[in-house]
Amino acid sequence: MKYIVIGLGVFGSSISEKLAEMGNEVIGVDISMSKVDAIKEKITHAISLDATDPEAVKNLPLKDCDVVIVGIGEDKGANIMVAALMKQMKVKRLISRAVDPLQRTVLETMGIDEIIHPESETADRWAQRLNMEGIVDSFELDSNYSIVETRIPEAYHEKTIKELGIKEEFDILILTTMKVSNTRSEMGIDKEKMKVKGIAKADTVLHKDEIMVLYGHNKDIRRLLEEHKKFKEQV
Repeated sequence: MKYIVIGLGVFGSSISEKLAEMGNEVIGVDISMSKVDAIKEKITHAISLDATDPEAVKNLPLKDCDVVIVGIGEDKGANIMVAALMKQMKVKRLISRAVDPLQRTVLETMGIDEIIHPESETADRWAQRLNMEGIVDSFELDSNYSIVETRIPEAYHEKTIKELGIKEEFDILILTTMKVSNTRSEMGIDKEKMKVKGIAKADTVLHKDEIMVLYGHNKDIRRLLEEHKKFKEQV
């Protein structure tokens, strides 16, 4: 996977290093040369430029990038300007940092629905989530085992957990499932609301586009998600 992380403060540099350690290609961007120099040996590339400048941003390989992360924290105005610019340039996947509720509201109004809150969500957790494609959310129990949320694929629709044999084939437990519904905030922003359906059992029937919560070894979860990806590409 290829990532561009804009803003190399404590959070941006930390998530850049974690993603690079996981074998990803990571380009770090910051207006501060000292921050670029501090990380250039730890990631694929580190570039000093003003990401609020549309002409400067054209030098970044945005079309070849899978995920752009706007990690700017202190300067809220720059954060919003960069996020708007990335949205305008139609990057494949955009994730932005927010440090307070108002900033989050502004980003959501701009149509950015993947928002990081570093104060409550660690770089480790986001790196783990980003490193395994198909994850809605995750919680790393240790370096090997995680609990992750992922959307139920069409191949599992109206089949029971027993029928699918995920435990036998992948050594992964389905802990529960969640129903997803769309709600609208007071500002007219569409958001997803999840409702837990209870502890999953062998006769629990799965439904496409709902969420299943998995527990297992990271390598086994990654293997299962790769199967989901292959099926999706074949359809």
